[in-house]
Amino acid sequence: MPLMLPEARERAALLTDVHTEVHLDLTSPEDFGVEATISFACTQPGASSFLELNGGTDVTLDGQPAPYADGRIALTDLGATNTVRVTARMPYVHDGDGMTEVVDPADGERYVCAHTSMDITQKVIPCFDQPDIKSTFTVSVTAPSHWTVIANGRLASREGDTWSFERTPPFSSYLFTLVGGPWVSVTWDERYAPAPGGTLPFGWHARASQEPELRRDADELRRITSACFQHYTTVFEPEYPYADFQQVFAPGLNWGAMEFPGCVVYRDEALKKGTPTELEREWVASTIAHEMAHMWFGDLVTMTWWEDSWLNESFADFMGYDVAGTAAGYTDAWTSAAITRKPAGYRADRRRSTHPIAEDTEKIVDVDTAFANFDMITYAKGNASLAQLGHWLGEEDFLAGVNTHLTAHAFGNADLAAFLDSLDAATDKDVRGWAQAWLRSTGFDTLRVTRDTSVDGPGVPVLTREGSRPHRLTVSAYDSSMRLVDSRDVHLGDEPVRLEEFAGRVVVPNSGDETFAVIRPDDESWAAITAGLSAVESQLTRAMLWWTAVDLTESQVIAVADLVALADQHLRPETHPVVFEGVMRALQLVTRRYAAPDEVAGHLAVIADIARGAVEGGDPLLAPGASRVLARLSADADFLVDWLAQDDVDQSVRWAAVHRLAELGDSAHIDVEAARDQSVSGHHAALRARAAVPTAEAKAETWARLMGGELGNHEFDAVGEGFWGWEQADLLRPYLSRYVIDGLALARRSGQGMGDVIGDAFPQLPLTAEARLELRTAVAAALEGDVPTVLARSWNDSLDDLDRTL
Repeated sequence: MPLMLPEARERAALLTDVHTEVHLDLTSPEDFGVEATISFACTQPGASSFLELNGGTDVTLDGQPAPYADGRIALTDLGATNTVRVTARMPYVHDGDGMTEVVDPADGERYVCAHTSMDITQKVIPCFDQPDIKSTFTVSVTAPSHWTVIANGRLASREGDTWSFERTPPFSSYLFTLVGGPWVSVTWDERYAPAPGGTLPFGWHARASQEPELRRDADELRRITSACFQHYTTVFEPEYPYADFQQVFAPGLNWGAMEFPGCVVYRDEALKKGTPTELEREWVASTIAHEMAHMWFGDLVTMTWWEDSWLNESFADFMGYDVAGTAAGYTDAWTSAAITRKPAGYRADRRRSTHPIAEDTEKIVDVDTAFANFDMITYAKGNASLAQLGHWLGEEDFLAGVNTHLTAHAFGNADLAAFLDSLDAATDKDVRGWAQAWLRSTGFDTLRVTRDTSVDGPGVPVLTREGSRPHRLTVSAYDSSMRLVDSRDVHLGDEPVRLEEFAGRVVVPNSGDETFAVIRPDDESWAAITAGLSAVESQLTRAMLWWTAVDLTESQVIAVADLVALADQHLRPETHPVVFEGVMRALQLVTRRYAAPDEVAGHLAVIADIARGAVEGGDPLLAPGASRVLARLSADADFLVDWLAQDDVDQSVRWAAVHRLAELGDSAHIDVEAARDQSVSGHHAALRARAAVPTAEAKAETWARLMGGELGNHEFDAVGEGFWGWEQADLLRPYLSRYVIDGLALARRSGQGMGDVIGDAFPQLPLTAEARLELRTAVAAALEGDVPTVLARSWNDSLDDLDRTL
């Protein structure tokens, strides 16, 4: 039973001073044991409330069979102070929503991880599962002898097979975690003057089979972590609130990472078996900075209800990119945001499901609705909006407001109004007006350049805004060869801005990508941009202009073929790996979503040839990303087979080639490569490749496995990704409507996380207009009925994307 907003408000007013002591027994492979003691105060003695516990068996309350139904334990006739004791047996899960059990195919080792989030901690322990009832946690865990256990609190002792952890400061239940397994670890003491002894325990942990990769990357992971920590503890006034800081590459996590206090968890795929590309390295650095920012913004100070999830995620996303650049040395972080992160925000903002960054409280009626709003409005657009706010306010005032907020609400909860109060105290600017324009509205503005030719001489560029938001941004002028001539800081509102000094020049607004708005240069400027894009000196400006070209394609102003031709001309000389890789990703996305089936082979041939040129060019920074694209898209089977015959080919490239060969009809290499690479990533890659085999029999077998309900969340991701082959539209036509029917049936018997994964498996392949209409009809008909909230949101988004293509 999902928690409803009125219930949460009533319970938050009733309960205070919550403390949780819990012992977990993970020794059985069948299920796990829970013994919890929860003490709390009640503001209205005699009232009733409830604890959540979802999935428990043999549940007792204070030693007696519990009044337990629909995932809730009734608590009646409460006193001014209360202590309740709950015991239960709980099931392991394999969809990432709860106490997730994973067996590593590389060595058969078992891992158990409490992957929680909103509405999920109740699948692990009894709790008051809402953000504005915080609890301290004192945890002990009994686990197999050869395991290491890591939890939110600092390790206090280990006696035999039982690990005991210190009592934590108060935090929201959705942030509770522990991870157990035979981890391999890299640990150190991080310098921090306020801590006892002047240091804090820090560590990175990974599955035993990932030891070579952890040892390979350990120095860089430690360097990034230390640099970010020293930065945050300098700019944030509240002290770091927890007793240690552990980071774990854990199997089975549904998200990219999760900000559990003192024990951040990352998807283990982030620890690459092969050579990471530059974009992947940027992602790791910005994600480390993102999750660490949450220790203050999200964990120390938490939103009151889920409508303010943006206060957590927008802020951490912004800080992640900013601090990765300013502290950790990844100075191209904002370039990667411009070409990968912000485009996801623009796409989300065009859909019917768009919503204000700061949504109205009453619209987030329950946790399922809230879950669906953890999207690229909350992350990417929110990030970009806070970047614009910081640019508008200035860094000093912005950080002063943030510190006022963190200090005033430490270990508590706050909402948008409280955040604005803090900002208002730090500046004389109208932050409430800014928030109304940026945080309480939907959509994005268009910044358009026109030419005033009514005066003598070259036309004067005029910058206008189509929309309603104030913008502070950089406008740059170039000569006809796209060499930078001058730049100007512009405040753009209702009135057009004449750029007299840029008369006769090529004009690029938002050249520093400071604001969240699409640009539409005048015809003269766009002709020069498309002729000289690769000559633009700033990689950030190039990234923003490449996104503009992609946006024009998705808006059907220019054809897919024109975008591919632009890449053929200007991506070949590109030397910046983040720009190169980001544009290659965009080319593949646009081709898959917007190209007609008879155009695909030609587009893929050009994209693959651009990649081949980069590989043969020998640039070590371009090679990892380019090699994967070439292996994944080449239609030259002999070339791919010869490549696989070489021993020094990166493992990720090998799997890309195996996948492509399978897609082309040669599946003989899958078992060979699976025997060579028995890792978790290899297991998933083999599933992905087998799903791509283009025969009716193979597709039928794969479909039965995909929709059978036995796959774990990451396995489902892999099979779903491989199933919809680039050039298999005719073969897969019967599965378009079956995806809707079978996917809905699976979602109805699954949880939030699997519903999200099913949505991600939406058919993405080049289709005829007729086939797209068939798919659209099936999805629209299903959405008229009862579809689980999370899947319904995903399908509505896919429906909008289909309509945009059509």
